[in-house]
This record gives sequence, C-alpha cells and structure tokens, in this order.
Amino acid sequence: MANEKRSTPMNVGRWVTWSLFALVLMLAPLVFTSGLGLTVLSQMGIAIIACLSYNMLLGQGGMLSFGHAVYTGLGAFLAIHALNAVSSGSLPIPVSAVPLVGGLAGMGFAALLGYVTTRKAGTTFAMITMGMGELVFAMSLMIPEFFGGEGGVSGNRVIGKAFLGITYGPPIQVYYLIAVYTFIAVVLMFAFTRTPLGRMLNAVRDNPERVEFVGYNTQRVRYTAFIIAGFFAGISGGLGALNFEIVTAEVVHAARSGAYLLFTFLGGATFFFGPIIGAILMVLAFVLFSEFTKAWLLYLGLIFLFMVMYAPGGFASLIMMNLRVAAFGKLRQLGVSYLGLAITGLVALAGAAALVEMTYHLQLSSSQGSEIVFMGVTLNTSGLDHWLAATVVMVIGMGLFEMVRRRFAREWEEIQAFIEMKTNQGDAQ
Repeated sequence: MANEKRSTPMNVGRWVTWSLFALVLMLAPLVFTSGLGLTVLSQMGIAIIACLSYNMLLGQGGMLSFGHAVYTGLGAFLAIHALNAVSSGSLPIPVSAVPLVGGLAGMGFAALLGYVTTRKAGTTFAMITMGMGELVFAMSLMIPEFFGGEGGVSGNRVIGKAFLGITYGPPIQVYYLIAVYTFIAVVLMFAFTRTPLGRMLNAVRDNPERVEFVGYNTQRVRYTAFIIAGFFAGISGGLGALNFEIVTAEVVHAARSGAYLLFTFLGGATFFFGPIIGAILMVLAFVLFSEFTKAWLLYLGLIFLFMVMYAPGGFASLIMMNLRVAAFGKLRQLGVSYLGLAITGLVALAGAAALVEMTYHLQLSSSQGSEIVFMGVTLNTSGLDHWLAATVVMVIGMGLFEMVRRRFAREWEEIQAFIEMKTNQGDAQ
C-alpha cells in the first residue's frame, strides 16, 4: 500500500489576522492624515517592537528586567552615529538599513552584558539589570564624545539622491519605513514563540528545575533569548533615531525601562498581542494624555494599581475572557451590566478627577487664578460648593458602580458555571 503524504491544513484564521495587521499598517496614515496623527502612528510602531522585545524576557522567559532601555537606547545611539557616517560618506549603506545597525548594536551589547545578568534568575536578575541600567545612564553623562552630553547626538536622515522619490524627508515616508520594520519584526518575534528555543524558554520560566533535570542549560536558554530580545530592542531604538533625528541620554534612563515594564504588563504579558496593546497605550499616554492634564502620572499609577489587583493578566486577558464568553453565545447577556459599569464608572471617575484636578491646580497653578475648566465645566477651587459637588458625584458614582458590579459578578459566575458544564459535557462525549 503506497504511503500517502499528509498535508498540514492551512491556518486560515492566522493568515486573516496577519493580513488585517498589514492592512491596518498600510491604511492607518490614510485615516489619520494630520502631522500629529503620523507622529503618533510612527511612535506606536517603534513602541510595539520595543514592548514585544521586552516581553520576550518578561512574558515568555519570566525575566523581570529593569534595564531594557539600555538596549533600545544604545541601539539608538549607534544608529544615529551610523546615520552621520552615512551622511559623511564613510559608511556606504542606505538610510533604510540604519535601524539594522541599531539592531546589531543592541544584540552586541546584550551579548556582552547579558552574559553577566542571565547567570542569575528571579530577583537577583532584576537587581542586576537595574544596576546595569544605572551604570549605562551614568556613562551617558560621563562620555560626551559618544553620547553627546546633555544635548545628545543629532543627525539628518535626508541624504543623497532620492530613490524612487523616497528621501525620508516627509513624515509619511518615515512612517511606512517604520511600518515595514514593525510588521517584519512582529512576524519574526511571533515565529520565535513557535521555535524549540521559544518553547524551551517557556519551560525555563515555568519550571527551571525540571528543565535542568532533563539536561538543558537554563542559563544558556535565557542568555540566547536575551540576545535575540536585544536585537529587536536595538531595531526599535534605530527606528526612533531615524524618526526624531536626535538621541539624548533620556533613551537609556530608568524611566524608559519602567515604561516598557508598566505598559507591557498593562497590555498583558501572558499573551503575544498584549504588549502591542500596551505599546499603543504607552504612546497615547505620553503623547496625548499628558497634554490634557498635569496629573496624568497619578491616573496612570492608579490604573496600574487597579489592574494589578483585579486584572493581573492585563487588557489582553480581559479581551480573551470575553471572547470565550462570546464563543458560548453569552456575551449579549452581559451587555446591560457592561453598560451600567461604564456609565457609573465614568460618573465616579468624573467626580474623583475633578477633585484631583482642583488639588493639582491649587498646588501648581494657583497663581493663575482660582478657576479651571475641566471637561467643559468651570470649577472654582476657592468655592466650597464645588469641592462638595465633586465629592458627592464621586460618592454616588462609586455607590452605583458597586451595585452594578455585584449584579455583574452574579451574572459572570452563572455564565462561567454554564461554560464549565458545557465543556465537561463535550469532554465526556
């Protein structure tokens, strides 16, 4: 009997997902056509690569790093120097290849520093990465010949003759270069999760003792993943250097590493697409939200606190839980409760935010008068009635939110019991 060849069925859903991702990258600048829109989109692409590369350590390898900005930042510095070398004619590469220089730089520094940091795991690893980050930041101020001092290093991406009309002068051309790098990098990082090394990295995260028992060197697995993550981090830094045409010491600061950690966690470190959500939120917070209020860091901290307490899986876990409910046809049942939670939550948030904004105004901007405009409403910080009104709105909103939340909790438990029953029946058959 002749042997029949077995063909692997094509994963249609995955092809559709990647096609939609590419389509979004292509069409996004046609929807957000303003200069601000292009700036935000470009920064989102850069942040997506950075957060996904960080998640190779945190989500896939269980390595809590406080110094990931070292590799994005050093990649950015090497890329801007490479750009200047291209401008002077001493480096014969196209401008579009400059981010690869950043990637190679990030990989090189990860190979150098990672050999030390990955020798330990857990808390020790985290503390070593923090020390490395502080060391590099201190060096950035001590070696102005390379880091440019407080002014940083600037460059010019418009070099030589245009190729097919591409000069990288218009922001739209830079965006599409970033989009191409983003798509390729995301595909490669997703492919990494399906490789034997990616699977072994998950095993090292979950049970390093058992991995050692079966004969694998856990330090070598962590070290290899660390180098790969450094490569993609460097590409992100190189794209940032091209986009802004200047690199300062801020790119290796601990605050940048903290931002990668915070927003990767908020997006959902346990899901591949979670850091993509986190990267989008990071750019929106730093570029847009910070322009609306001086208290944006306080709001961000509170959001992080509530996510840690009630949704440690990040926004991605919330999405996946509701997709599971929708798969069993029960999502519509929660519609009224979700609407109630949204309305009452916004009422409570409006009252609390009014109190916060008035407090910040008193502390930071009292010389500009006692009145501020918040959400289209004029608030007087010197009037007791405004403080009482904001407090009443917050308390009423919190009370109504708690009532709706209890109803939602009962409905959610009933739906989960139904799903478990259906799942058990399916397993029995």
